[in-house]
Amino acid sequence: MTPSFRLLAKRRFLPLFVTQFLGAFNDNLFRTAMIMLVIYRIYNDPAQEAAFSAVAGGLFILPFFLFSALSGQLADCHDKAQIIRIVKTAEIAIMVVGATGLFLHNVPLMLLALLSMGAHSTFFGPIKYAILPQHLEEDQVLPGTGLVEAGTYIAILAGTIAGGIITSEHAAIGVLLVAFAGWLSGRQVPPAPPLVQDAGVDFHIIRSSIKLVSDTMHVRRLFLAILAISFFWAQGAILAAQFPPLVKNVLGANQAVATLFLAVFSVGVAIGSVAVNRILQGAVSARCSPVAALVMGAFVCDLWWTAHYWPAPEGALETLDAFLNLPGAYRVLVDLLGIAIAGGMFVVPLYAFLTTTVAKSQTARTVAANNIVNSGAMVGATLLLAAMVHGGVSVAETLLMVAVASIGAAWLAWLLHKACD
Repeated sequence: MTPSFRLLAKRRFLPLFVTQFLGAFNDNLFRTAMIMLVIYRIYNDPAQEAAFSAVAGGLFILPFFLFSALSGQLADCHDKAQIIRIVKTAEIAIMVVGATGLFLHNVPLMLLALLSMGAHSTFFGPIKYAILPQHLEEDQVLPGTGLVEAGTYIAILAGTIAGGIITSEHAAIGVLLVAFAGWLSGRQVPPAPPLVQDAGVDFHIIRSSIKLVSDTMHVRRLFLAILAISFFWAQGAILAAQFPPLVKNVLGANQAVATLFLAVFSVGVAIGSVAVNRILQGAVSARCSPVAALVMGAFVCDLWWTAHYWPAPEGALETLDAFLNLPGAYRVLVDLLGIAIAGGMFVVPLYAFLTTTVAKSQTARTVAANNIVNSGAMVGATLLLAAMVHGGVSVAETLLMVAVASIGAAWLAWLLHKACD
């Protein structure tokens, strides 16, 4: 087995890795700067803040639901490297809008840029996984997938920290610079020509989406893998939306603590993404995923318990140093780290499974079908979250819903393991 990190020295992998890294960094630099600006400087109402986080998450996810079928068809029928170049050019234009919103504290402009970045990621998403079997050897696909996921979450960590500590004006400049750097790295990705003759692209969004999902989901192993991944991302959407309100309104802490939470979560997923390759020795298998899902649920349940019995905040928000001196603070951080490590170990083998159990000419379509179902699950989860918050359900209580959902994810992963391993 080729050691994971040795792939970073390969031109057939490094430019893609860097391009994905910069894209994830920019997404999170912009999103974190926007969320912190809105929650800590524009809004001052707990229900309004929680609803905004849910709406922002839903807007970013919506393009995956609408345009994944189109992105998968384009990626399988055209040179994937060329599509990367087009997408990264579009990112520069999108970030001009986002930077303007950050400068002017204009919420509609920021949400428009967020929606557009969701579309950007929709067209890049299938490529970053589908190109791996085309550029890498069979025993390098799981390590490559793990590195892409780890790099993504390290980028999320860096973007989250940067977005949480710099001013919105500096973030506006930063997103433009990073978009340009991503455009440069995208131009270095080696060609990845289509493996099948162009059969045409169906631009009818609804018809093509239904057909793509139908053609994929009737295969039992893909059906189980996609449903399991969807459970994971629905849980992740709720957790990500609730972190800032949880920190401010339940734990009574300031923006620095919210940034720490997101950073710990990102580090944990990166650790889990690399560790699972070590455990599986490069084999694409779902045998670790059921246990990982249950462990993740156990940590979420403990986080719910801690948040439920946390003393009601009084007075000014706690600083980072003051929060870390509170009883239970380190228990919360350990819970977050445990959730993230288990989550990374759960989902990485399933993504590698999607790209190695179908013909290389169908990988982008398979990933796109997965993205449609995932995004539907995440949009549904964020809408449910917004409705629950509006109905008076507390932030802490929504964590219990995530913990229960882990049982469903574990069951699906177990069925996949029994069917395929």
